[in-house]
Amino acid sequence: MISRRQLRIKVLQTLYAYYQGGMESVQKSENELRKNIEKAYELYHFLLVLIIDIVLYAESRIELAKNKRVPSYEDLHPNTRFIDNRLVDLLRNNDRLLKMVEGKKLYWTGYPELIKELYRNITDSDFFQEYMSGDEPAFTEDKKIISRIYTDIIFPNESVSQVLEERSIFWNDDFEFIISMIVKTIKKFKEAGGYNQKLMELYKNDDDRIFAVDLFRKSLVHREEYLEYIKTNTKNWDLERIAFLDILIMQMAITELLNFSSIPTKVTLNEYLDIAKFYSTQKSNIFINGVLDKVLEQLRNENKLKKSGRGLIGENE
Repeated sequence: MISRRQLRIKVLQTLYAYYQGGMESVQKSENELRKNIEKAYELYHFLLVLIIDIVLYAESRIELAKNKRVPSYEDLHPNTRFIDNRLVDLLRNNDRLLKMVEGKKLYWTGYPELIKELYRNITDSDFFQEYMSGDEPAFTEDKKIISRIYTDIIFPNESVSQVLEERSIFWNDDFEFIISMIVKTIKKFKEAGGYNQKLMELYKNDDDRIFAVDLFRKSLVHREEYLEYIKTNTKNWDLERIAFLDILIMQMAITELLNFSSIPTKVTLNEYLDIAKFYSTQKSNIFINGVLDKVLEQLRNENKLKKSGRGLIGENE
């Protein structure tokens, strides 16, 4: 599930905290890195269960209406299309989801006003009104409406962002990515798949499992060596005047160029330039691009850039 982009970001965050914290313990920082990655997986489950709580709130409103002293015809004959959504039913009874939610205490019960706000936003939306007023929806329509709720209602909601920030300092950085993973999960669900359908795994494969820790360790071990490449190619700059985050981004990029032979050079450069756009200053992207181009040329001249594997023909030329 978690992408290499997200893993790089989490290594960057961990390196920054390690250096800013006085470099107390590498092992402690590694543990924090693993915890940070696992927290992203918790967020995936935390947000998946949110739609269940919204539907439960919708059910409670219907029951309250039925129990009025003088209920109307609409109260007694409500439109149950939303609360009968078959995708939500599969999630409500998914053993894997429930196990994680219960084990990690990923509950929304402490945020009743947020649930109400989201429900109002959903019911006020045109796409929800269309869903509720249409013919008996197919399973594809049930999936589509839930995906729209996540992308158009939950993701833009500032109150949700505030809750995530309260629960973890890193969750807002993961928010957009996790929403995209939830949409992918919804697309893969099958009506006939039952209640034991697989959710996404934390890592796509074993290579991703070790990538982040390996990148973190090698960035630390080779720090002084790779800083020399940065110094050599920023001769007109005082290194102390370069933004610390820019240095860390370049340090990680050089680490990846020299130690991860199966990752294409262009992929590494593009990834760190995109990270710089989001995490560093407005002009950092151009500056980092210029420096890394020079570093790359130096590495090739010194014959230190070794790439191997499928799709990497010509990388070492």
